[in-house]
Amino acid sequence: MALLLLSLLSLLLPWEGGQALVPPSELKQMSAAGSKYIDKEVENAINGVKQMKNLMDKTNKDHQAILHTLEETKRKKEEAMRLAQEKEQQLEEKQEVCNETMLALWEECKPCLKHTCMRFYSRTCHSGSGLVGRQLEEFLNRSSPFSIWVNGERIDSLLERDQRQEKQFEDLEERYGLLEDGVDDIFQDSTHVYSRMYPFFQVPFGGFREAFRPPIQRVRLVPRSERFSRELHPFFQHPRYGFHNLFQPLFEMTQRMLEEAHSGWEHPLGGFGSESRNFSDDRMVCREIRRNSAGCLRMRDECEKCREILSVDCWQTDPAQSQLREQLEDALRLAERFTRRYDDLLHAFQAEMLNTTSLLDQLNRQFGWVSRLSNLTQDSDGFLQVTTVLSKAPNPEDPSAVPDTQVTVQVFDSEPLSLTIPGDISWNDPRFMEMVAEQALQHYKQNAIE
Repeated sequence: MALLLLSLLSLLLPWEGGQALVPPSELKQMSAAGSKYIDKEVENAINGVKQMKNLMDKTNKDHQAILHTLEETKRKKEEAMRLAQEKEQQLEEKQEVCNETMLALWEECKPCLKHTCMRFYSRTCHSGSGLVGRQLEEFLNRSSPFSIWVNGERIDSLLERDQRQEKQFEDLEERYGLLEDGVDDIFQDSTHVYSRMYPFFQVPFGGFREAFRPPIQRVRLVPRSERFSRELHPFFQHPRYGFHNLFQPLFEMTQRMLEEAHSGWEHPLGGFGSESRNFSDDRMVCREIRRNSAGCLRMRDECEKCREILSVDCWQTDPAQSQLREQLEDALRLAERFTRRYDDLLHAFQAEMLNTTSLLDQLNRQFGWVSRLSNLTQDSDGFLQVTTVLSKAPNPEDPSAVPDTQVTVQVFDSEPLSLTIPGDISWNDPRFMEMVAEQALQHYKQNAIE
């Protein structure tokens, strides 16, 4: 009895000009009232994480459909490329009928072609001329006049584009896998919170238990790179970085690549007849020449001897060559068509992922904090504990005003937190603990994303 009186007296001692308002017996009831508010917010957050999971499940279905379409397009593209290469090989085997004439013209074509290309490059691109010059010299020395005759640069460009598309696809799949893992981690942590809290809820929130079922096993087409995963791990682990940042940089880069590629399709690298040179996008041409010296072959019309190679009439002695050239041209057009289609599909996939990750980030910022509670042991008295409720000293500038109330609480596993509640709201008003719990939870959420 004496100890209780001593405790009560100590609570009435002044605190910076104010005094304690609530006896210890009331603090437990206040904690319980605040915990009820926190419980409802945790329940809402877990339902919000369920929305994230549902959105990701729908995205997975769409993703599988996109993968199927990409695979079909890739197969058709590769079939067209194999046919083009087959026809090119057949034409190469038949070029012997014109070999002597074409070789003589080629020896005169090469220096002019190199000079024309390097002059353009040095004037337009301003960097790397020495390296490009050596690459071009090696390319011309190992090439034949047939590369002029059958537009070898078109096949080279398509093969190079195929490699870039494959790398782009792998990057997208890596990032998609990280997104999938990130959402799954948040969801699984939230299910642990739900499993522990369920006995404390009078009515289970509908439908969430069904979401605990094991996820459908999916086949991942691209093996996950440990190096890549480690580099991007913070994006899905930490809400501040966000899922959106997994795809935004890649989208901007491939958007530029797609514009360049489509510009190239509008102004093809070559035709079997003569064509006027169109360098409307100098930056694209500079990149093309740096990546692939065959791009210089598009300048063949600048050199008389190169143009003469195109005019050599080989098929009069072998009419089958005319048919082969038409078949090669058809195969190249088909390969270019499916290459463009593949580009468009990748671009659409990235655009969809930008929209999806933007929504996921919104949901994660609003509800993802609950996953941090997965390793937290809930106190039997609830998630919020009130330790002191103190009346602040009167405001010297307005002595008639009711002093504010200082409340010290601990929410979840956070450090003790001091909150200020307006003095016109009494501590035994139901709104009082609602404001305390709301402020404490807001502070916890803010720390969770910093």
